[in-house]
Amino acid sequence: MRTPDGLVLSLRHLLIVLTAIGLLPLALLGAWAIHGAARNQAQEQERLMLNHARALSSAVDAELDATVNALGALARTPEFLAGDLRAFHRVAGAQLQPSWLGVIVSDESGKPLLRTMAPYDAPPAPVADPDSLRRLFADKRPVVGRVTRGVSGRPAVPVRIAVQGPGEQIYALSAVVRPDRFLGLIARQKVPSDSVISVMDASYRIVARSRDQDSMVAKPGSPSLLSLMQRGGPESVGHTRTLEGADVVTAYTTSSRYGWSVAIGSPNDAHGYAFTERIAYYAAGFLATLAVCIGLALWLSRRIVAGIGAVQAATAALGEGEAVRLPRSRIRELRLMAGALEAAARRRVQHEQERSQLLANLGQALARQEEALAEARQAGQAKDQFLAMLGHELRNPLSPILAALDMLDLRREPAAQRERAIMRRQVDHLRRLVDDLLDVSRITSGKLRIEIRPLDLAEVARQTVAARAGEAIVLQAPDALWVEGDETRLAQVLNNLLSNAARFGSSDTRVRLDAIDGQARVVVSDNGVGMTPALLAQVFEPFFQAPQPLARRTGGLGLGLAIVRKIVELHGGTVTAHSDGPEQGSRFELRLPLGQARLPDAPGAAAAPVVRRRILLVDDNEDAAALAAALLADLGHEVRVAHTAGEALAVAPACAPEVAILDIGLPDMDGYALAAALRARQGGAGLRLVALTGYGQKEDVERALDAGFDVHLTKPATLEALRQALAPQPATAA
Repeated sequence: MRTPDGLVLSLRHLLIVLTAIGLLPLALLGAWAIHGAARNQAQEQERLMLNHARALSSAVDAELDATVNALGALARTPEFLAGDLRAFHRVAGAQLQPSWLGVIVSDESGKPLLRTMAPYDAPPAPVADPDSLRRLFADKRPVVGRVTRGVSGRPAVPVRIAVQGPGEQIYALSAVVRPDRFLGLIARQKVPSDSVISVMDASYRIVARSRDQDSMVAKPGSPSLLSLMQRGGPESVGHTRTLEGADVVTAYTTSSRYGWSVAIGSPNDAHGYAFTERIAYYAAGFLATLAVCIGLALWLSRRIVAGIGAVQAATAALGEGEAVRLPRSRIRELRLMAGALEAAARRRVQHEQERSQLLANLGQALARQEEALAEARQAGQAKDQFLAMLGHELRNPLSPILAALDMLDLRREPAAQRERAIMRRQVDHLRRLVDDLLDVSRITSGKLRIEIRPLDLAEVARQTVAARAGEAIVLQAPDALWVEGDETRLAQVLNNLLSNAARFGSSDTRVRLDAIDGQARVVVSDNGVGMTPALLAQVFEPFFQAPQPLARRTGGLGLGLAIVRKIVELHGGTVTAHSDGPEQGSRFELRLPLGQARLPDAPGAAAAPVVRRRILLVDDNEDAAALAAALLADLGHEVRVAHTAGEALAVAPACAPEVAILDIGLPDMDGYALAAALRARQGGAGLRLVALTGYGQKEDVERALDAGFDVHLTKPATLEALRQALAPQPATAA
């Protein structure tokens, strides 16, 4: 474009000229050098890989030839030539090579006549690879079958030769070879550590692999490798993808003797070892070109910098809020920039107004956030109230059940004593579960409580094992083993250990109890996956989990063994873990101090004398009230029942109660207000107030005592707790 000031060039045109002058020769030179070097070195790398594959294939053939020769030596033993298969069974078993799983002799029909992997008279097992057996009898030449997994699940390769026995009968003599035999050949190859080497049988299934041997054996090679082998003939080199999904350059060769293949894959980036050479070519061209570009850039930059300086001055004026004026320039973009800066000054005022509006909106958003936080706090309070109400509703049904059991025990009815004991034990378990529900954080906060009493640990173990029907658990325990402990918590310990064994693959779990060195010892052993020394050091840490296979039988959060250790330590005991290593099983041993056996209740023992008291019982649960009243009456007290606060206030003057047992959650008035009203009517003297409620949180107990109650009992209350609450006591000072 021409103007009165002369020719005006765009900045883009100036940069294009500069870039073309400096980079075109550089790009051509670099492309030529890099292309040539990369092509030559890639060809050399592929040739070396193919040579490695050929060498490894020869070594594999030699290993197979050695196995064939060893089988030929067995066929020449006197026992085999004489047709004494029973004696040959012993000889072959004694001469097994370390890499052989066994030797098999089959007749021409394919029926196995003997297997050194089993006793001579054992029934025949199915043939793992019948195709190779048929080819052997058809060709009468040594045959190497495909890698398969037998009945035991172990992978193996059959190497078969045809031999002539007594009477010119043809037999198949097979060696069952472990694939691990060929791993040593792979390890001796001098290839980069990031390469992948595979030895495959004639059906292209993996026999040995330098990576993940246990999981990859007997699996087919990657689809891209199989495709390359089908296209490339006996040997070739090409790009493939490994079973792990990595892109590699693969060289393979196939043996003409047994049809086995060897493939060596090297990562694509390994073929970039010519990087240094390419950089050297590129740097030489770059330096030569750069010298020319610098000279031209110095001449052009003077004109560009002058224009840029004018733009900087205009930008500073914009920052100060002054008018933007830009001197005329031959560069079109600088002229356009001057106009843009002037427009930016006008928009700045507009943006300031918008920013003020945004700040106002931000203030409103913060206010809404505070409201949301307040709502979240209210939701948390609602959750706490819900848990308290849930505990109340769960405890209420347990109260009449426990009262009924106490009545049956008081009346000493001989029938169903065992069933009552079971019911009482389960009620205690339910009560503990409710307590855990309302105080779920006490395990992690160190506030876990246990109830110590004389306990037959052997009986706890028998009950725990019996409850796990369907699991292979063997229990060895004495008739009785007494400790001081919490039955529910120790049952939880055993359950956690048995669950841990089942989760990690145990099919033979054993539990043994005995007394040693003044302690009760419990040993739980299994034949599962076992543990490494590193895992043993952390197995009791909270939230720590051992690695597990994808097909996990059960889940877990890694708290089971941590809870076991905490419960055992609270009992004054210790727990340890042992394992001989992976796949060797695990053994957990816990020790607890021995305790005194609990003496059976003396038959016909006289109950402690009871002071007859007048009791007002207030509970809106009619079943609970009726059973509690009957229980108190059996204890010798005079009981008056009311189901509402109004009814209680109406009957209180007539019965003049000495003790008032009040539920807190009444329909017309809560128990706190009713307690205050009863105190006021009787002048506060001579009336003992007992709160019997399903609300059992710490704050509920404190509120009851603050409201004037003498005792707070949580449903379901035990008979002993009721007796203590009703015993005459001096009034507590305010």
